[in-house]
Amino acid sequence: MDIHGSALVTGASRGIGRAIALALADRGFDTVATMRDPDAGATLAAETRGRLQVRRLDVTDPSTFDFPSDLRVLVNNAGVDTDYLPVEHANIEDWRRMFETNVFGVVALTSSAIPTLRANQPSVVCTVTSSSIIASVPFFSAYRASKAAASAFGDSLRVEVASFGIRVVEILPGPIDTDMFRLSTGEQGAARFADYRPLADVATALRREHADPRVVDPAQAASTIVDAILDSAGPMRYGCDPVSLELLDLWRQCDDETVFAMTGQSLLDQPGESAAAH
Repeated sequence: MDIHGSALVTGASRGIGRAIALALADRGFDTVATMRDPDAGATLAAETRGRLQVRRLDVTDPSTFDFPSDLRVLVNNAGVDTDYLPVEHANIEDWRRMFETNVFGVVALTSSAIPTLRANQPSVVCTVTSSSIIASVPFFSAYRASKAAASAFGDSLRVEVASFGIRVVEILPGPIDTDMFRLSTGEQGAARFADYRPLADVATALRREHADPRVVDPAQAASTIVDAILDSAGPMRYGCDPVSLELLDLWRQCDDETVFAMTGQSLLDQPGESAAAH
């Protein structure tokens, strides 16, 4: 993918979103870093050698959606987390809040952006999910379910918009040194429940052994993510750190690209009025 036009990143006030916005600006995109509170991005423009502006955008409020006319890259990064609880003790309101941002917000923003992205093809929709959707991580059911829903959304979207010159990319981060990652360290909420404490203790120990020592800086992850956005011949899904890359390699023993070739690609190869019209 050549570099020109604009890129818009949601949830860019901190963490991976902030790093992606800076990396896109450094690479040459006119970047719009969006967030619910623009004051949180007050210093962003001074942190890049490129062109970057900060705007307010809340993915749960369509009245805040505003796309540059030359938009070519949309990065769906905004997301929320919740306490890690057993399903038996889940707070369904927490699930609703999480799906409102992590799923419905992604769908609403992406559907609104498609006409602009189609007009500026080739273009990219990049959605940040989580490598945790690959593994059966206990007590992460709400977060994993929301990210898996966003992942499945991307599978269908990929087929629907391919003929418009819009490429769909999914990033599945593992342990990245962000506020969200640090808040998830320590004793899990599930440990409050006697029946689940032994499993919570094991899960915490395994994380400290295998994930925490391999945490990656957000800037390093963002560089890999921008490479993926620019990789026009690449697959749909990418990792951006050692843990996520290993999990994706394991998952691809049942290769998602083969599944796409057998299902989605066969649909795209069929002649029809829609394809002919574009």
